[in-house]
Amino acid sequence: MTTPRHLAVGLVGTGRMGAFHAETLAHRLPGVHLAALADPAPGAAQRLADRLGCPMATTDVDELLADPRIDAVVIVTPARTHAGLVEAAARMGKAVYCEKPMAVALAEADRAITAADKAGVPVQVGFNRRYDAGFRAAHDKIVAGALGTPQLLRSLTRDPELADPARVPPWTIFLETLIHDFDALRYLNPGAEAVEVFAMADALVRPDFKERGLLDTAVVTIRFDNGAIATAEASFQAVYGYDVRGEVFGSAGMLTMGDLHRTHLTAYGPDGAATECVTYDQDLFHDAYVAELADFAECVRTGRAPAVTGQDARAALAIALAAIESVTIGRPVRVGEPERR
Repeated sequence: MTTPRHLAVGLVGTGRMGAFHAETLAHRLPGVHLAALADPAPGAAQRLADRLGCPMATTDVDELLADPRIDAVVIVTPARTHAGLVEAAARMGKAVYCEKPMAVALAEADRAITAADKAGVPVQVGFNRRYDAGFRAAHDKIVAGALGTPQLLRSLTRDPELADPARVPPWTIFLETLIHDFDALRYLNPGAEAVEVFAMADALVRPDFKERGLLDTAVVTIRFDNGAIATAEASFQAVYGYDVRGEVFGSAGMLTMGDLHRTHLTAYGPDGAATECVTYDQDLFHDAYVAELADFAECVRTGRAPAVTGQDARAALAIALAAIESVTIGRPVRVGEPERR
């Protein structure tokens, strides 16, 4: 009996999230082989390769993409490089997993989608909440009709701290943080699309960086074409932990999801009751991060279409860009109006 060849995956970008995904590819997914690492920072790929036993490390991304032994590529680089790398990988015939956002402009997203379609390769985007057990169970109940008609939705992301504001590009709160919430709201309102957005944002955590374009606090109201109204909010400083939650209110009830408690332990003492909260995304979404790469590998092996596509990434980006436009001009914006950046 012939043993099937392991799926050979190359990873581009060996920073914090890249290192976690590399560990997953190397050690957590049966039938997957971490074949190569690339990072333009001198020594970065080699250090991670040495730790994980990866046979190839390079500073030249093109070298990795051109390697015929590599079946698929995982892209975990800075957001503004994603679309170009998706295009380049697709042109080399590689299946692509790309961290969010897939692009920061709709024209970029369209070029990436077109390149993948032309090459006949799948593109999956890293919207991890779709792989979280609670969010997925909520989605399944909504699809089954258990909630009736979704009417009010809410999604929030509160990061534990803003470590280095000088390194945060303008509009990050919409393009890289709330982009998760925009996708989650689409996921929890299946079949509906956003039609109008009104957004407010300010620098409440670090007002001294506002003139440099950093907005660290935002609330977005979204109207969908099925009549549902949603809110998404984000903050870059939740002193109590990493807080990600969702809620859907419908004609037949309500669903809530998300829990930032590290365990279900509550300690009672002379100062009252206390619980320990998660402060790190890789703790809160550890299983979801692994599950999304496992699903990507299965898509590549079987030819099944990804559950989270380039079109999903484009739709979430369209909401993010409308939110940026709304903040800029101070009024509601129709989703899909010309980009103003």
